[in-house]
Amino acid sequence: MPSENATGETVFIVDDDDAVRDSLQILLESAGLTVEAFASPLEFLASSAPSRAGCLLVDVRMPEMDGIRVKESLSAGNHQLPVIVMTGHADVPLAVRAMKAGAVDFIEKPFDDEIIIETVRRALKLGSPATSEAAQRIAQLTPREREVLDGLVAGRANKVIAFDLDISPRTVEIHRARVMEKMQARSLSQLVRMALEAGVAPPP
Repeated sequence: MPSENATGETVFIVDDDDAVRDSLQILLESAGLTVEAFASPLEFLASSAPSRAGCLLVDVRMPEMDGIRVKESLSAGNHQLPVIVMTGHADVPLAVRAMKAGAVDFIEKPFDDEIIIETVRRALKLGSPATSEAAQRIAQLTPREREVLDGLVAGRANKVIAFDLDISPRTVEIHRARVMEKMQARSLSQLVRMALEAGVAPPP
């Protein structure tokens, strides 16, 4: 049974190791957090969890799908759930790759209880209502507007974005104005900050 907290946010745990999964659930629930645990990443992705408020604590190595692919699947579905990956010492480079893919942090095994709780609480703040509101605005963008936003987050000029997307600079300006309006951003710097806070990662 998940415990209740005042925020309505949930910590989702995905780990194929029963002992690790159960101990983490007990620890986080004892800290007053609402927890739902999944033994399979595919089961997690098929559930309603990715679109709900909270954060994800996921093992970086699992038979069906590793933590990086889970994060990539969330991003592909435009889900802004903050992700923390759990890693063994030998998997630290893999955890760093996961962070480059957009994970917010990683925790190394064996776990320190206080560090886990602190890291989870920090990730939940990233998924706060203010951030969720920005994510909802991003979800209202058309595919082309989202491409223009990605270019702006990457620091590209209108002409460069136009070249990359094979459209005219004037068309980019129109899309950019619509993005600013939909995101309710008063300046380019505010737009970029909102996008980053909502989990939009600069494209390579």
